[in-house]
Amino acid sequence: MSESNEADQFYESIPIFDRFGSLMDPALYKPLPNNWSIGIADIVQSTKAIRENQYKAVNMAGAAVIAALKNALDGSDFPYVFGGDGASFAVPPRDLKLARDALAATTAWVKNDLDLVMKAALVPVACIRAQGVDVRVARFSPSPNVTYAMFSGGGLEWADGTMRRGGFAVVPAPPGIRPDLTGLSCRFEEMPAARGVVLSLLIVPARGADPDAFRAAIDDIVAVIAKSPDMSNPVSLAGLRMRWPAAGAELEARAARNAEVPLFVRRSAVLVRTFIYYFILRYGIRVGSFVPMTYLQQVVENSDFRKFADGLRMILDCTPDLVGEIERRLVAAASAGTVRYGLHRQDAAVMTCFTPSATDSNHVHFIDGARGGYSSAATALKEMTALDET
Repeated sequence: MSESNEADQFYESIPIFDRFGSLMDPALYKPLPNNWSIGIADIVQSTKAIRENQYKAVNMAGAAVIAALKNALDGSDFPYVFGGDGASFAVPPRDLKLARDALAATTAWVKNDLDLVMKAALVPVACIRAQGVDVRVARFSPSPNVTYAMFSGGGLEWADGTMRRGGFAVVPAPPGIRPDLTGLSCRFEEMPAARGVVLSLLIVPARGADPDAFRAAIDDIVAVIAKSPDMSNPVSLAGLRMRWPAAGAELEARAARNAEVPLFVRRSAVLVRTFIYYFILRYGIRVGSFVPMTYLQQVVENSDFRKFADGLRMILDCTPDLVGEIERRLVAAASAGTVRYGLHRQDAAVMTCFTPSATDSNHVHFIDGARGGYSSAATALKEMTALDET
């Protein structure tokens, strides 16, 4: 069997589950082949950038990693996870050079066009396993249109730490090399909390925690959230708002691949394009096979607001009572030495979209909190972990 067929069959062979409450079932996760590599990218000092009101740019940078690789692979499916201020993914050997080139181009674009610094690395799975941790992948389907990868085993966390220390670094591309970010945009406005609080939530196992106890703690939190309407999804039809010009128009213009075209020309093109888009969606105008209401319903269904990547990561629209219940259970689990966690409360969520074609149903929408999001929750998690180690 060829390397290409082996890679395709591996990811396709992973069982797809559609009930989020099953995410801690070990049988759903399949070990990555030893010759694959893990890609990691992260914005340096993202918390500072968010304090300076650059949260849309930070999210755009994280989503750009996925868009660049997706376009480099001609739309082929691969395991990835959006982290708010970065992203992680896995690629087989045949795609390693494409992944390196896409990461190099993206880190250069982030610096040159967004004025942010992104670190990136490509870490062999074999090196990760040599450290006594693993990388296992599951596939979750929130709707019939898309699947998202889930990662377990501790390998992503180890690779992230290695990347931050400079290991397996991807060198930014030279000037003039840009990633293909076709389909990347952020045209929807902030989505205000409909139930009171938008909660960014990160939960990881405490050092030395019993795996069964950690799984039980995650199952408990997910079960509590499952009792809320729509699993506390922060994306709803009522909450999808657009205006023109879109708040993300400048970022979309900077993402345009043709750098030879002056930025003011790219801005003008984006303004024209987004006006047409706004007009069609605002008035529900059907254009060929594009049905606005169908597309908007798919936006809700395809939104990536919950995931597992060596820990539970969620952006939730909660009542204050539900936030209190979640926190009480986390305090108890932390006291028992089972979990460490980070919470961040805010008043809205934000969406970054990857829509290569609006007429295809597999467009994806990455959700984060609008006032710090995953980055601030991660800071709270690090502070808790640091206190435990002192």
